[in-house]
Amino acid sequence: MNRPSSSETVILLVHGAWHAAQHWASTQRFLARHGLASVAIDLPGAGLDAPAPTGYFQPGQPGLDGEKSALHDVTMRDTAEVVLDALVSARTRYRNVVVVGHSAGGAAVSAAAEQAPELVDRLVYLSAFVPAGRPRFADYIEAGENADAVRVPPIGDPEKIGAVRINPLSPDPAVTGVIRKAFLNDLPADSPESWRQFLHPDLPLSTVSTPVPVTPERWGRLPRSYVRLTDDLALPPVTQDLIISEADQLTPDNPFGVHSLPGGHSPFVTRPGELATVFATIALQGGAR
Repeated sequence: MNRPSSSETVILLVHGAWHAAQHWASTQRFLARHGLASVAIDLPGAGLDAPAPTGYFQPGQPGLDGEKSALHDVTMRDTAEVVLDALVSARTRYRNVVVVGHSAGGAAVSAAAEQAPELVDRLVYLSAFVPAGRPRFADYIEAGENADAVRVPPIGDPEKIGAVRINPLSPDPAVTGVIRKAFLNDLPADSPESWRQFLHPDLPLSTVSTPVPVTPERWGRLPRSYVRLTDDLALPPVTQDLIISEADQLTPDNPFGVHSLPGGHSPFVTRPGELATVFATIALQGGAR
């Protein structure tokens, strides 16, 4: 089969934990300059209409550390279905469908690809969880190799709340400083604090705790690329490399094509042009393979 043209290609963008489709906007503008169509989706509990704890926007944020999340019953099946619906729509119009999963979004991307590999032409993981080696994202978060990661401390008990809750709107600069360091350590120091408004406080607990089984025969048959972020503090390069290595052990005849990009965990904010160029290279030229 000939390499696909830009007009035959669409890139489906799947966000990570506490993020949303809107975070991809700048990258999408640069993808358009490459002549590439793209679609960014909101996973369940994300986006402008996502439910927040009742006290989140109130003075003093009452009850934030104990109120049960409206997302407590969101399952991995629910999350994968959103990706599958987008893939079905994309397949009706494009010959080449490339799916990008960022960070925790790798779980949903992998689950959807395992269920319907015929809808995907290439998987791209952007400093993301890949369940081929260990089935839960929590397995990598808790791995010894990940001990030096900057972790955003949850508010309250995730098991009781039904979500991993953080507080981007906290009045405490120590709290928001950790969040910024984890996600945006390469954001210029004089940048406005508006980034805090676009992170949702609740992540469905199922995202990190639910096993996502994948097989060599279905997920493993797809071409795939991994974009390493070399200055990532939330999922450090050593953890990214562990994820890549363990996934390749499942399908040694179909290893990752690996790219590296400087910077932290959120290049769609800090270097969207560079990120779009990497995606375009992978989508149209087969990546590093």
